Amino acid sequence: MTIEIDAGALRGRPLPDPAGGSKEARGSALVIAGSVEVPGAAILAGTAALRAGAGKLQMSIAAGTAPHAALAVPEALVVRLPEGDDGHVDHGRAAAVLLPRTERAAAVLIGAGMASGEPTKALTAALLAGPAEAPFLLDAASIDGLCENGDLVRARAGRVVLTPHAGEMARCLGCERDAVEADPLGAARQAADQLGAVVVMKGAETWIVDPAGETWHYAGGGAGLATSGSGDVLAGIIVGLLARGTTPAEAAAWGVFLHGEAGRRLGESCGPIGFLARELPGEVPGLMRDVAEGAI
Repeated sequence: MTIEIDAGALRGRPLPDPAGGSKEARGSALVIAGSVEVPGAAILAGTAALRAGAGKLQMSIAAGTAPHAALAVPEALVVRLPEGDDGHVDHGRAAAVLLPRTERAAAVLIGAGMASGEPTKALTAALLAGPAEAPFLLDAASIDGLCENGDLVRARAGRVVLTPHAGEMARCLGCERDAVEADPLGAARQAADQLGAVVVMKGAETWIVDPAGETWHYAGGGAGLATSGSGDVLAGIIVGLLARGTTPAEAAAWGVFLHGEAGRRLGESCGPIGFLARELPGEVPGLMRDVAEGAI
């Protein structure tokens, strides 16, 4: 059976109650994201995690861009990661900095806006192999070649969420992008089964499959969501919900809905295309309230 994601379905799976809780109770999200070319990915994802209700935020980014990220998101603790001569993160030394922080985090995001290639793969593998019990969200470059390290994901027993688009899914499964686009649900099921992870197969419509085979479907929030940085926001929303203690599958479903409906609302107020990814997180708190109160 496929669950259609709408407000009614999510009201039956409420988010953890924040009433009276401290910021520690709502969890700390660790966002490892961005690169010298795309430092804004960490800002978008980190802001979205806070808007989704995470109590605390740590953003980890290359040392050269860290001060700018700290000014852009003054609510965050910003971790300066060692970088090489090219300005990119030195992933060998970065792992030593990040491993202790993953142990203290309530949820960890890796990959948004990071450079593709072996260094990001190596860092992802090192952190997945670490002792942290927190759920992980893997996005963008951290998904590339992931099936090569499938045992690391499976060892986390369903506590990993993947958020690929068609190209990233094709690189993960080792197939052609056209094959994924022809059967996105089939690709999501294959990856969920192979990796034992919750898979969010992004596209004009979104499919979510968990390791037990439960399937969710969201029809889409409109064409305006196909814009630069939108995927970083989705990843941030989901990791923020994970930090609050939401289960991986339900965090994925809620995150997809909140992201999509934020796009729908901006489409109504701004126009169907042309709104910016940075505007999406601001819609999220009101959407969570409206779902809880039955206003939508």
